[in-house]
Amino acid sequence: MTIAPGDTWTRAEDRSVVGALRKTAATLAVAAGFTPVRTEQMAIAVGEAVSNLVKHATEGTVLLRAHPESAAAVEFVAIDKGPGFSDFARVLRDGHSTAGTLGIGLGAMSRMASGYDVYSQPGKGTVLTMHFWEDGAAGPPLRASGLTRPIGEETVCGDSYAAVETGAGTTVVLCDGLGHGYLAAEASREAMRVFRQTPDLGPTEILERVHRGLTHTRGGAIAVARVGRDEVSFAGLGNVAGWIVHGDERQGMVSLPGIVGHQSRRLRQFVYPLPAGASVVLHSDGLTSRWNAATMPGLFARSPSVISATLLREAGTRRDDACVVTVKAAT
Repeated sequence: MTIAPGDTWTRAEDRSVVGALRKTAATLAVAAGFTPVRTEQMAIAVGEAVSNLVKHATEGTVLLRAHPESAAAVEFVAIDKGPGFSDFARVLRDGHSTAGTLGIGLGAMSRMASGYDVYSQPGKGTVLTMHFWEDGAAGPPLRASGLTRPIGEETVCGDSYAAVETGAGTTVVLCDGLGHGYLAAEASREAMRVFRQTPDLGPTEILERVHRGLTHTRGGAIAVARVGRDEVSFAGLGNVAGWIVHGDERQGMVSLPGIVGHQSRRLRQFVYPLPAGASVVLHSDGLTSRWNAATMPGLFARSPSVISATLLREAGTRRDDACVVTVKAAT
């Protein structure tokens, strides 16, 4: 099971963060059981990526965390707002350097990482993700990945998500705790705890259990989606968004009015067809729903982590906690 631990983002605007994030990478690597050699490799890759952000990018931010799928791996996410690049194959060549791109050392970084993905648009920016396993192997492919970001300068995010693979597919729960800060975080983490107890139930049953379990908290809004091979079952309560995205098109899924733990009408589950290769995106109202897949060509062919990070950059606001999670349809 994947449970968002609460993500800590670091601005990559000053040279001092390079050394600090290298140390953070080494600490995470040791905790994951990496050998000294593998720990140093990861620290070098992270340091090079952060250094490139500081030198060349606009509004670069970095996330380092234990991998959402395994405590034995580490994930790196870098987001910036420009200038971006169009020829990724050229940038990957060793020795290539273009002022204003993440070109320096990217070829070497991609070989040090167990896996990586990148999405970039000239003039809009780049998202780069890398993950590291102790033995250098790629590990299992991710079908679900998400990100959280607290409002403004808060250190605690009131939004959370969890994902679990079952025989019926991938079940994802996203909760937006009412308000922000510790009380909102308490509500959303409690929602994840209740979900963790019976993840095999259907979306409506999960939503009902969470609704009963949050009566002692301030409550919030919640979305539950079970993503199968050719359909997605969805149940939502409150101001959360659920989308099916295929190519440049997206279809919204219905969330009913209410507050989880306090106010609800009769809960309902909706079933939608899921085209081959489609992605399911859930997000809190910390992301505007006005994003347009057509303005991000090729994004939804990328990994779930890159999709979530790009949507956070493009649609995220600083006026509320934010959470976004992406699930790929089974193949």
